[in-house]
Amino acid sequence: MFFDRHEGGEIAVLVHLELKDEREREDPQEFMELVRSAGVESAAFISASCKHPTPRFFVGPGKVEEIRQLVVLHEVDVVLFNHALSPSQERNLEKELQCRVIDRTGLILDIFAQRARTFEGKLQVELAQLQHMSTRLVRGWTHLERQKGGIGLRGPGETQLETDRRLLRARIKSITRRLEKVRKQREQGRRSRQRAEIPQVSLVGYTNAGKSTLFNQVTESVVYAADQLFATLDPTLRRIDLTDIGPVVLADTVGFIRHLPHKLVEAFRATLEETRQADLLLHVIDSHDPERLDNIDQVHSVLKEIGADKVPQLEVYNKIDLLHGVEPKIQRSDDGRPARVWVSAINGDGAGLLLEAIKELLSDDMLQGQLTLRPTEGRVRAYLYKLGVIQSESCSDTGDIVLDIRLPRSDFERIAKQEGLSENSFRPMT
Repeated sequence: MFFDRHEGGEIAVLVHLELKDEREREDPQEFMELVRSAGVESAAFISASCKHPTPRFFVGPGKVEEIRQLVVLHEVDVVLFNHALSPSQERNLEKELQCRVIDRTGLILDIFAQRARTFEGKLQVELAQLQHMSTRLVRGWTHLERQKGGIGLRGPGETQLETDRRLLRARIKSITRRLEKVRKQREQGRRSRQRAEIPQVSLVGYTNAGKSTLFNQVTESVVYAADQLFATLDPTLRRIDLTDIGPVVLADTVGFIRHLPHKLVEAFRATLEETRQADLLLHVIDSHDPERLDNIDQVHSVLKEIGADKVPQLEVYNKIDLLHGVEPKIQRSDDGRPARVWVSAINGDGAGLLLEAIKELLSDDMLQGQLTLRPTEGRVRAYLYKLGVIQSESCSDTGDIVLDIRLPRSDFERIAKQEGLSENSFRPMT
C-alpha cells in the first residue's frame, strides 16, 4: 500500500452535526459503526445542531474550543468528523487542535484499506486514497514550501511539495493503467460467460445487510462475513447449479453506504461492472434496520450512478430471525412474478425459496415440450442429458427417441442450429 495505516488502537474524539439540509445529514449510529469497524476507540462524542457549517472550521469557534479541551484531556490521536471536510477546513482544524483530523471520506477509505486482500482491491483503495490526498498534500510539508540553500539542499528549482505532487500524479497514472488492464481481464471473463450463456446474479445492498452470510449460505462457501460495515471489499464469484437453468454465477460485491465517496465509485469501477452486467440483482435488505427505507433509496442512488438501475431486481429481506412472527415467504408483484423474498441468512431459513424465485426470474423464456430425435442423433440426446433438461424419455413406434424437455429458448435455438434439427422435431407443450 502507498499509505500505511497506523498500527495499534487509536483514541478519537467523534464530531457529528445535525444539519438543516436533509441531503447533507448523516446518521450518528452509522458513524459509530464506521468508527468501530475502523478499530478506533471513542473517548468522547460531540453532537450539535446548526443550519449551515462554517467555512473555516465546519463547526463554530465554541465547538472548536470544546474539542480542543477534550483532545488535551484524553490525549487523543485523532478527531473524526461524520461529514466531508474541505482540505482547508482539515488544515485549519489540525492547526487549532494540534492533532490529526479525518473526515467521513477519510474514515471510509481507512476501513477499505484494512479490508482489501486481493491485488486488485489494494490497487483500487490506493487509487482512491491518492485522489483524496492529492488536495491535502500541504499538510506536513509547510516547512519545505520554499527550497532551502546549502550543501545537499540545492534543488532543481522545485519545492518538496511540488516534487511530491509530481510523484503522486505519476503514481495515480500508473495505478489507473494497471486497473484498466484488470478491467479488460474482467471484461474477457464476462464475455466468456456470455458466450457460454451462463447467467450472472449479483448481490447488492447497504453495507452490513448480510450479503456475505447469504452468499455463504447459498453457495456453501466460506467468504469472510462479520457484523461490521464493509466486511466484504473484494468481489467473490461462485458457480451454483439450478434445476432447469443449469450453471449460474453468483457475485458477492462491496456494500453501499450513504454518500458513498465518488472517488470510491470511480476507483471500484472495474468491480462494480459485475453489478452493471448482471442478469439479475439480489437487493439484500436488513429487515430489522429501522433505517431500511432510507438505505434502500441510497442503494438505488448508487445503482443509478453506476448505470445498473435498469437491471432486474429481486428484493431479499434478510434477518427475519430478529423479527417476531415473520416466516420465510415469497411476495409477488401484480403480474405474478417474484418481487420480494423473506429469509434468514444466518440460519438458512428461506434459502430454498430464494433459489426458487431466482430460477423463476431467470427462466422467463423457457421452452417446454417434446423433442423427437432420429436414432442417428444420439449425440444431441447425450448433450441434453448432460444439461439436465430431460424430464422423461420414450421410444416411438418408428424407433425415434421422444424426449420431454424443458430448457431456455436461447439454449434450444443454439443446439438446433449446431445440430441441424428440423423445425418439426420439437412440439411445444400447449
